[in-house]
Amino acid sequence: MKIFAAESSCDESALAVFDSGRGVVAERVNTQIALHGQFGGVVPDLAAREHLANFPALLEDICRSVDPAEIDAVAVTRGPGLAGCLALGIAYARAVAAAWGKPIAAVNHLRGHLFSPFIPVHEEDPAAFPRRRAALFPHLGLVVSGGNTLLVSVDAECRVEILAQTVDDAAGEAFDKGAKLLGMPYPGGALIEKQARLARVRGTFAFPRGENLRKGARFSFSGLKTSLRYRLEKMSDAELAAALPEICADYQDAIVAQLAGKTSAALRERRFASLGVSGGVSNNGALREAVAEIAAKSGIPLLAARPRHTGDNAAMIAFAAWFDAQLPPPARALPVSFAPALTIDVP
Repeated sequence: MKIFAAESSCDESALAVFDSGRGVVAERVNTQIALHGQFGGVVPDLAAREHLANFPALLEDICRSVDPAEIDAVAVTRGPGLAGCLALGIAYARAVAAAWGKPIAAVNHLRGHLFSPFIPVHEEDPAAFPRRRAALFPHLGLVVSGGNTLLVSVDAECRVEILAQTVDDAAGEAFDKGAKLLGMPYPGGALIEKQARLARVRGTFAFPRGENLRKGARFSFSGLKTSLRYRLEKMSDAELAAALPEICADYQDAIVAQLAGKTSAALRERRFASLGVSGGVSNNGALREAVAEIAAKSGIPLLAARPRHTGDNAAMIAFAAWFDAQLPPPARALPVSFAPALTIDVP
């Protein structure tokens, strides 16, 4: 089965084709970082217009690799995301599905991130994937991106239960907003990590690390950002320049400590067969090291999304659409917040 997918939830225009017998066979992503960087963040109207300009060229490129006649179905991100960007992607996918005479399915963006760590597992041996998948559930997934921070439990029928989620800023926002306070350009998460590697000592700056999971199933990063702002207000430019690596290291450590702490707590309270990490922030080296250590101590495998599939991409949307098609009926009756792919009409 071959599924063509489109992703346009924010500022990445992406198309991909997933082949259930091989894996991801074609994928293209056009990022808008340079455009939005000059404004210090994503401008929704500009992002939507860029999707409209980008999709035709991306589709032409995809069709050089895959014959549309071989496509069995079309999938598209239905949310969450920026309303205008989502609407344009859905309209484009519906047009493609109608032109090719294919059925179309709408996929939850977070579900795409959640199951993206299973793409490498599938591609290692597609024929054995159903058996290997069964051994990896129940699964604990940490989804960490610019707009979302979630810790979720997935049972053997792939029913999703949210164990913790952010009540204010997502981890990615904390990185980017912290970087902005430090005078770094958007997006600044990777720049904070780069500076953190240069730190000579750690623990100089005490930043809040969030609540314990037992005190509430939530993440919170707004207090961390505020703490950084108050700290910087008391420093001169020269002091900031001299201490920048140490500030970045302690700020990053505070974010990672909260993510790792709640993940560890969830593994102490329940039994899981695997741990997964995905989303753009999962590219952070310190976070990857932390979750790898947690998985090793728990004696379970760590499933990490490939770097190219951590940001917004269409490969995860195509994979999730196929993955959901394999689920038994009970798993398809989930709450809308994390519901599997839904079939939508093609005019």
